[in-house]
Amino acid sequence: MHRKVILIVMDSVGIGALPDAVRFGDTGVDTLGHLLAHIPELALPHLMELGLGKIEGTSFFHPNSLPACGNYGRAMEQFAGKDTTGGHWEIAGLVLDKPFPTFPYGFPQQILDALSAQVGRGILGNKAASGTAIIEELGDEHMRTGDLIVYTSADSVFQIAAHEQVVPLEELYAICRKARALLQGEMRVGRVIARPFDGTSGQYTRTKNRKDFSVEPPGPTILDVLKQAGYVVAGVGKIEDIFANRGLTCSNHTTNNVDSIEATLAYMRQPFSGLVFTNLVDFDMLYGHRNDAEGYARALEAFDAHIPALLDALGPEDLLIITADHGCDPTMLNSTDHTREYIPILTYGPAFYSDVNLGTRSTFSDISATILDYFSIKNTLNGTSFLHSILPSKEQ
Repeated sequence: MHRKVILIVMDSVGIGALPDAVRFGDTGVDTLGHLLAHIPELALPHLMELGLGKIEGTSFFHPNSLPACGNYGRAMEQFAGKDTTGGHWEIAGLVLDKPFPTFPYGFPQQILDALSAQVGRGILGNKAASGTAIIEELGDEHMRTGDLIVYTSADSVFQIAAHEQVVPLEELYAICRKARALLQGEMRVGRVIARPFDGTSGQYTRTKNRKDFSVEPPGPTILDVLKQAGYVVAGVGKIEDIFANRGLTCSNHTTNNVDSIEATLAYMRQPFSGLVFTNLVDFDMLYGHRNDAEGYARALEAFDAHIPALLDALGPEDLLIITADHGCDPTMLNSTDHTREYIPILTYGPAFYSDVNLGTRSTFSDISATILDYFSIKNTLNGTSFLHSILPSKEQ
């Protein structure tokens, strides 16, 4: 019989500030808690039924909730960062020993000069900025000159924005590959990101053709281990970007939540054993970074509405894990950056116990340790399995 683990990362759906959040300028952040408090009509019945409201330590903890059909807990991040790459790698069993470099005041001029010389285009911007704001600010000059808009954020990213009619997509991707090759050593940012946009003056909009060029993981992850053991490893959304295409046997590079959920369901229906690893990008990309609390809430409700279909698609031995990678509190109007938060862990499977409190895990890597345990593979990565807590012993 086939056995799958479906691991879904709700990108940026943090559930409260980590104890060291003050070091990151994130005192008081609480992505999901603040959304539930600021938008009283926000209803997530299926996530709550899985156990979301029973996670101890959260601002939305309801100790008298009905018994959950799933299991629930939260995890701390060992990695000293709050970015997508570090978060996903830790979920996958790889904890970085130091954070990626950030450039809040822009990148060194020698890097920009070297890139400009290689690609034959000038550079605009070179500062920390919101992506939508900087294309509004510099879009007209870019259209007139063909110069590239380079910007960053509080995360370790080198972002290049260009209008698709000025810099064709393949040229933009090639430019990003050159930037990726240049950004090494102390300049080795976590991701180089192509940010194409279209439209006209005053009405520029980013397209869905974003592409990330990540650093290759410096050590093995659960993707590598499962692939080497002969299992299928399917990536959905930007998983292939985050892991630099390593450890995957197949991938569907969807660009929004709806398509990603459909792709996940399609993989769930296929006859194989292995991992389906999905990133749901809309929470972070469309709403968190834009301080759009209302949009974020609607996206959460839309995902919640898909939970029954995901549960129905599970095979008798399949395990669903829903989690996150960091926070991006849209109610903190003084910032549009990621936030240092706990992440939720929700699990469900027909063969598993229900209403088990997983407590507070010391690392995101407990997720990968549990998955390896379920496939009876020795864990040579980070983390401690909680499988024994949720699976009857005769099934392990």
